[in-house]
Amino acid sequence: MIQRTPARIEAHLSDHEHRSWQQLLSESVTSPEELLRRLNLPEEPWLSAARQGHRLFSVRVPEPFLARMEKGNPADPLLRQVLPLAEETIYAPGFVSDPLEESEAIATTGLIRKYRSRALLMVTGQCAINCRYCFRRHFPYDEQRLNPDDRQRVINTLSASPEINEVIFSGGDPLAVNDRLLAQWATAISGIPHMRRLRLHTRLPVVIPQRVCDELLKWLSATPLQVVIVLHINHPAEIDTATRRALGYLRAAGATLLNQSVILRGVNDRAEVLEELSETLFDAGVLPYYLHAFDPVAGAHHYDVPDEEARTLVRELLSRLPGFLVPKLVREEPGKEGKTPINLFP
Repeated sequence: MIQRTPARIEAHLSDHEHRSWQQLLSESVTSPEELLRRLNLPEEPWLSAARQGHRLFSVRVPEPFLARMEKGNPADPLLRQVLPLAEETIYAPGFVSDPLEESEAIATTGLIRKYRSRALLMVTGQCAINCRYCFRRHFPYDEQRLNPDDRQRVINTLSASPEINEVIFSGGDPLAVNDRLLAQWATAISGIPHMRRLRLHTRLPVVIPQRVCDELLKWLSATPLQVVIVLHINHPAEIDTATRRALGYLRAAGATLLNQSVILRGVNDRAEVLEELSETLFDAGVLPYYLHAFDPVAGAHHYDVPDEEARTLVRELLSRLPGFLVPKLVREEPGKEGKTPINLFP
């Protein structure tokens, strides 16, 4: 049994008028028109293209994340991650709807078996933010929605698979669902004798820091499993005071915090940005973990950074940072049982 000090939020995060995370999630900006208006950007030349991209993959941006963007700057690195562009409607050879071939790895409804010792549980298809480069932007979430019968089948499958010692709550974003359901999943999984770790892949503590509430911290502190939270932060401007506070609460609840980024054209494809990101993450108690080569998902080819350019950037990081702050440059390849490191010195 892992002993943890229960974390408690003495004063609710108050950056946005004491609104709950559920309210902030429901009030997210969900139209290109509203996004441009809020950032003081003109309709021309942005709105027509944004509407076209929105029809393919809808806009969703929560208020706390929006508040960190620079108004009037169409090149803001946070805005660039969420604003649809005309490039999304252009066909690019090699960019496909299921770049990781996950449809071939579904073991039972909601459970993906890509790795020998880990399984991904698609807790929900909902996200707090729709990142334009998302490799699951075409994923058939409706077909993988879990009902009570499916949940028992998942537990039965995991129980009958002694090689699996870690379950990854994924999605969508697993923290987009309520803590009662997450606690039920955690309890059921912790009852499987061969389980050791529970991992959560989430962006919510970053885009809505208020999501790190007492209910979440209570069940995280209570589970006997080792808890690892893998955040998804691409740029240092994503980390503000409220985010740092939320991350501190997660650490106090006993979670190990890691970060994975995607190298993105126009967002973080400069060595000085990646250097600042690693330093800012570590200052906030998060260890840089992976820097992902871009997954070739249809509609997002304009974010792609060639491998040789990515290698050059990471080699530059090796000269700027201590080794433990340099994320591993990797690619996820269909059918492989783990991430594939990209050789920095081919």
